Amino acid sequence: MFKRLTEAVVLGGALALAGGLTATPAVAQKVSVPLLLCPAGCGPDQGDTILMVQMIKEGSPVTLLPQETPGYMYNIREMLNERNWKRTVFGTEDTLIQLALKWGGTPEAKEFLPERVPIRFKLLYGEMWWPIGKFFVTFDPGIKAPADIRGKRLSIGLRGQSDWGYFPRLVLEAYGIGPQNVDLRHLTPAQLTQQLIDGSTDVGVTVFGMEPNRKEWMIGGPLRQLEASGKPLRYVSVDKEAIDRVNKKYGTTFIHVVVPAGTLPKQTEPLGTGINRGMKAVHPSFPDDVAYQIVMSVAKLAPKLRDLHVLWRIWSPELMLAGLSDENVHPGAKKAYVELGWWDKHKNFPPMTYPN
Repeated sequence: MFKRLTEAVVLGGALALAGGLTATPAVAQKVSVPLLLCPAGCGPDQGDTILMVQMIKEGSPVTLLPQETPGYMYNIREMLNERNWKRTVFGTEDTLIQLALKWGGTPEAKEFLPERVPIRFKLLYGEMWWPIGKFFVTFDPGIKAPADIRGKRLSIGLRGQSDWGYFPRLVLEAYGIGPQNVDLRHLTPAQLTQQLIDGSTDVGVTVFGMEPNRKEWMIGGPLRQLEASGKPLRYVSVDKEAIDRVNKKYGTTFIHVVVPAGTLPKQTEPLGTGINRGMKAVHPSFPDDVAYQIVMSVAKLAPKLRDLHVLWRIWSPELMLAGLSDENVHPGAKKAYVELGWWDKHKNFPPMTYPN
């Protein structure tokens, strides 16, 4: 359905895209904007397809067109291409922008980021706080802390995945754990989840999402699958000191949080985890008026979308603004937030910073 919906809107917006973001009378001065996301079924693809449909129904001046991609690691490298600068929005994370800007192509990161992306991208809005890859799960009662993962069979996401595949490696590096002392497998989320259930791996990663007010929680399909296995699921916390070590070395803005016991399936104790902030971002040259209309449309439609998809249920103005600052926000987006009376909310949260 996602592909069919996208193709239908692409046909309606083709004239607007033909000249970048220059609208024509044929589309009633409306603009269609490609939105680079992630593989089909990743979650944001479904939420943003619903957003697209509502933008069309409401007659929004701008329509975001969700595009399936290999993931956020692909997106940020694709944004090196100048053809995307003035016409494309992309899904990303604060920490990924930072890592690609400073560490891309270096020996420490080239396994995941083969090239540097020397662009200080501008943020439109936040859409989720992601703990994926900054905590671990197991059915093994002997694995109680990250140190216990040493020497075990560890299954994490693909190298082209930020939260699932790259960030677990950064977190474990802070504990002195890596390919040299674990049996490491890079697999898809579905494969690694099944390996855990089958017992062919000892420890892995899984998915949930949260938001700044910590009132709404998004429980992902793989975690529900682990819950349904009937086995005694255990969560392995990551401590604040490890997150601080990652941030100090890499110049990232991972945030340590503690999730109260009972929040997640079969969670009997508080869970310490890092989070990074999922964002929609653009190149600095992206048109101000289009950025403004995107933010205004999301702010208008999001309260209605909360009843249509679990990813929108977690929405709040605070989520849109957490991580933004005068330095990193796109000017058109800031104009929208000022008009909405929301801009000062960004001061309540630490910003995404650009590494030196």
